[in-house]
Amino acid sequence: MSASSRPVAAPTPLRAATTNSADPNAGDSYIRRAGRSLIYAYHGALRAIKLYPVENAAVQRALQELTTLSKEIIAAESELEIRTSGEFIFVNATRLRLDLDNYASFSHLLSLCRRAGLGAQQIASTVTARDWMVFLSALMAAPGAEEPEQRFEMLLAKLDAAGVNAFTLARPAEADEDDKEKAKERAKRTYAQSVAVTKDLMTAVRFGKSPNIKKIKRVVQGIVDQILNEETSLVGLTAIRDYDEYTFTHSVNVCIFSVAIGKRLGLTKLQLYDLGMAALFHDIGKSRVPSEVLNKVEGLTDDEWKQIAAHPWMGVLSLFQLRGTQDLHYRAMIVAYEHHMKIDLTGYPRPVRDRRMSVFSKIVAVADGFDAATSRRSYQTTPMNPADVMKEMRDNARRGMDPVLVKAFVNLTGIYPVGTLVVLDTFELGLVHASNPIAEMLSRPIVRVVSDDKGNVLFPGYLVDLADRGQDGAFKRTIIKTDQPERYGIRVGDYFI
Repeated sequence: MSASSRPVAAPTPLRAATTNSADPNAGDSYIRRAGRSLIYAYHGALRAIKLYPVENAAVQRALQELTTLSKEIIAAESELEIRTSGEFIFVNATRLRLDLDNYASFSHLLSLCRRAGLGAQQIASTVTARDWMVFLSALMAAPGAEEPEQRFEMLLAKLDAAGVNAFTLARPAEADEDDKEKAKERAKRTYAQSVAVTKDLMTAVRFGKSPNIKKIKRVVQGIVDQILNEETSLVGLTAIRDYDEYTFTHSVNVCIFSVAIGKRLGLTKLQLYDLGMAALFHDIGKSRVPSEVLNKVEGLTDDEWKQIAAHPWMGVLSLFQLRGTQDLHYRAMIVAYEHHMKIDLTGYPRPVRDRRMSVFSKIVAVADGFDAATSRRSYQTTPMNPADVMKEMRDNARRGMDPVLVKAFVNLTGIYPVGTLVVLDTFELGLVHASNPIAEMLSRPIVRVVSDDKGNVLFPGYLVDLADRGQDGAFKRTIIKTDQPERYGIRVGDYFI
């Protein structure tokens, strides 16, 4: 059988999982447990093949375990399909939950599949340890100058040459342009509603009125749903950073970043909801600070600084006094109080006794610090470059941020966060659109080219992947440096609205 005639599955929508009604183990709960074990075994076999010769006992044990688990699932479910989509892995159409303990195995598999242009693998009941060895070795082959589409064809050819017929492979199911536009429009609606509701919240608290907590809950649920389903569009909108609406967009941006970090950490949907509520309310104490102090352009007096520094505990008081606080998780009060403390407790307010910051507070502190430093405000008319802020957060321990959570944030945004203006070696200018989904390519994001090599500004521009290579194997484009978009008359928000 030639590579071109090898079975290739069509990139069809995910099917409902079929179950063997005679087997009491079959079903979603079974496939979640068995699927996780399968991905662990998959990752273990990949590592073993990379570290040892094929005849090594560790390699043979890993391959045999993977083969046995595959056959067990097929016996219970009558089929076995592993499908990747975005940041998710599905086994027989059941999405596996990402946790901290399986983050490495999930990420490695997702990265390999993206690089190979592979969307789904259907495994036959005849699969053997040798079949797995050939397939995994081909999957791990070092990439050359080929695009994922070409690598997919090469993978098929290698399996055919080795006589391996136990795998039916499919390319990734690409969302059509209509789907992408719909996702973008949903993100815009979610963002606009979130800013409007946050504005109502802050205004109500400032005038001693009771905000609509149920409406706020619906907004946070919308953010969580959007982040879980398609985070790129919503995270991209954080680059707008409206100066006139800073107080409100800042709270929404911190909520979005916090939920996205929490997703990377494997928090449950309920935990993400609690985190989102806490993040949206983190600065509510500022509604009790006089607006002339908040918006003052000149340096603050000692008394004015004390008013600013009091907003964490005033936030706790505000949350206590809100009607409907039974619907508001107590963690929101803790986050409002702790988000400026720093992990070594050298921030503010200074605690009267030893304590440890909550994980939610640490997450919100990272999101808050990044968005504040990259936004224009009354006393910061020139915001810092997002890439410089990320480097400062990562390398300067005096910022007092949890290094593990900063690393999770880097994995979310990439080394060059969304909205960063970059100068390319082709003399083009680009705005970072999204981090590269390939883990090894964090320094090569997806970029929207917004000017040609002569400096002519383009709108809306076009997307390029900085990981793409030419026929000679060299990267087509490389970032030389970052710069301020104002220098070139570019408004970042225009490219994300």
